[in-house]
Amino acid sequence: MIMKTILITGATAGIGEACALQFGAQGHRLIVTGRRQDRLNQLVVRLKNEGIQVASLCFDVTKKSEVDAAIASLTKTWQDVDVLINNAGLAVGLELLQDGVVDDWERMIDTNIKGLLYVTRAIAPNMVERKDGHIINVSSIAGKDVYKYGNVYCATKHAVDALSKAMRIDMLEDGIKVSNIAPGMVETEFSLVRFKGDADRAEVVYQQFVPLKAEDIADAIVYVTNTPKHVCVNDMVITPTAQANPFYTV
Repeated sequence: MIMKTILITGATAGIGEACALQFGAQGHRLIVTGRRQDRLNQLVVRLKNEGIQVASLCFDVTKKSEVDAAIASLTKTWQDVDVLINNAGLAVGLELLQDGVVDDWERMIDTNIKGLLYVTRAIAPNMVERKDGHIINVSSIAGKDVYKYGNVYCATKHAVDALSKAMRIDMLEDGIKVSNIAPGMVETEFSLVRFKGDADRAEVVYQQFVPLKAEDIADAIVYVTNTPKHVCVNDMVITPTAQANPFYTV
């Protein structure tokens, strides 16, 4: 297996952390990023203890100046990113549109859309110049259908879905792979963030059936990055067996 340099946003928890552990176990070099320095430090120590080559960047994807400064700070040996995993994202609040909290809307738009764009804009030119690279955008089944109370969150994930298609077209001639990963219900910090720290309310979400785990999505991401050079998985929808789509679960 060829060693790759893999940059993961939102690597300090959930799917991002699971990706770091799985790719590291395969011998790849990792650039892990996040906005929580303490969590980032803990992850770096864990990875280094397992003999994994790792660099870390602490920044907020919603702030373009921080994104640009962080990426520019990479030393020459870390600048050629082979795989970019745009994982950082969140849902905040669960209200009808007419009752929505504007601050929540802006937080989702800034993170899920603008953050993904800022990081991609910082990394993609180097891939295009080298005619080699793979961009993986972690979307959601909320990017395929719209459900009640999902409004703005669904809109941001529809945007990720559309941007994945656009990236694929825009960088097609440069040989850049782009994959859109659309998970269903995954038991991570997602609901805890959505319900603003209400652990009891978050726990109820996953009590009725067996949800996906972060490792399940990491498995899928590892798979799409390991396909032959002539193969690109453009879009992958993954749900628990008990979930058909946002509307039907058992």
